[in-house]
Amino acid sequence: MRSATVERKTKETEIAVTLDLDGTGLSEISTGIGFFDHMLDQLGRHGLIDLKVVAKGDLHIDQHHTVEDVGIAIGLALRKALGDFRGITRYADTHLAMDEALTRCAIDVSGRPYLVWKVEFSRPKVGDFDTELFKEFFQAFAQNAGITLHIENLYGENNHHIAETCFKALARTLRAAVAIDPRQADRVPSTKGKLGD
Repeated sequence: MRSATVERKTKETEIAVTLDLDGTGLSEISTGIGFFDHMLDQLGRHGLIDLKVVAKGDLHIDQHHTVEDVGIAIGLALRKALGDFRGITRYADTHLAMDEALTRCAIDVSGRPYLVWKVEFSRPKVGDFDTELFKEFFQAFAQNAGITLHIENLYGENNHHIAETCFKALARTLRAAVAIDPRQADRVPSTKGKLGD
């Protein structure tokens, strides 16, 4: 079973994440931030990851701590569920369209964290969600999952669509990258013989 549960508690947030990489896309999301819940639902649904996220944060201050710490917890759960990376496809990329917006995502599930973020928004908020927090989520996720993640919005006008293509593109790319390749099911996909260090 490629599943994991992570609980993270600080003075700012209390978060519990459970995920199953071989799920069917069922999600149960509650962060107290409506638009963020909607985006995380996309991650589970289109990644075919069963994802449960329950977060309580200091939203009376702002959304930053909750969004970043959810990214950390999901990243840690993914890393834990991957184990020794044995049998995974490792690399994947996706072009994801939503109406007028097109976003490209590429992943190397290598154990080496890195984020390239080439996404711009024309407004500071989508609904009541601060658009600068999108990068914070993806940074925290990539760092703690130990993946190299490149996300680039190629074009788009609607900020909701741009944000949603980023999450859906990650979902589809992650789904492909963590899929088991039956031709190397007993091997780690690296000439080094190991990943994650």
